[in-house]
Amino acid sequence: MGSIYGGRLSLHNEVFIIDLNQQVVNAINDNGLKIEEGEVTNCYTPTAVLSSDEIGEADLVILFVKSVFSRDALENNRGVIGPQTRLMTLQNGAGHEDLLQEFVSREHIIIGTTEDNGSVLLPGRVRRGGAGNTNLGVLPGVDITYLETIKDTFDRCGFTVHIHEDIHRLIWDKLFINASLSVLTGILQVDMGYIASDMYTWELTELLISEAVQVANSLGLSFEMDQVLKKVCSTSVSNPRGCTSIRADLRDGRKTEVDSISGAIVKAAKYCGVKTPTHEYMVKMVHAMEGRLQNLY
Repeated sequence: MGSIYGGRLSLHNEVFIIDLNQQVVNAINDNGLKIEEGEVTNCYTPTAVLSSDEIGEADLVILFVKSVFSRDALENNRGVIGPQTRLMTLQNGAGHEDLLQEFVSREHIIIGTTEDNGSVLLPGRVRRGGAGNTNLGVLPGVDITYLETIKDTFDRCGFTVHIHEDIHRLIWDKLFINASLSVLTGILQVDMGYIASDMYTWELTELLISEAVQVANSLGLSFEMDQVLKKVCSTSVSNPRGCTSIRADLRDGRKTEVDSISGAIVKAAKYCGVKTPTHEYMVKMVHAMEGRLQNLY
């Protein structure tokens, strides 16, 4: 995702992509960043670096690492974050603003979701699987008008940006899917289509959605459980062979983003005084699975 946004934004802006993989950095700088978009492969020319030490303060920093690496990424690149820098997250999950506020003021935080998706093919080469909306918003009480400049910049580079007064509602709308489909496909190591097709798995989905909707409504977001379940079911049915990131991470022995997905619901539930035992179990189960490939007997 960082390559997709960094590549396309480099059409009309000075863009630096910070990556810790020397192969990726060399490939981008030597041959350009290749993005397969539909039937066409386009080449973009952002500057790739291993270190941000020589960049200086940026106008906009987009955080696209997995949430488990967010703090390290921000700590190691403090030099690009100045008094006027806007810090944007389009990461999966919710609650990222809690960390971002340690690095910039509330007025300089942009939170949102992206409907784009992509996959890595080779160092410096990615596939843009589908273009969707980029939904942006700010924290409560913050002036939202400056997002028009961000929108114009992104739209000019081929994105479709929508500015939302109620961005947290959109974030939770996506969170419902990740905290049910993604988590369950990860634990069960199944395709997305299995969730709606199996009676017992769907009963687990209903439990997860019931708890999550209670939390969201306690936050004043107003969701109908039947509507949420309908959307989750539709996502499962329409992506029968879909593989979620949590499933892939657990399959390959990597750390997941469960703490910013199911864990975000558990954290918000404690704040609201709502019980979420099923989500608490899911968080523990995913963490228990994360290290199993490194701890075989």
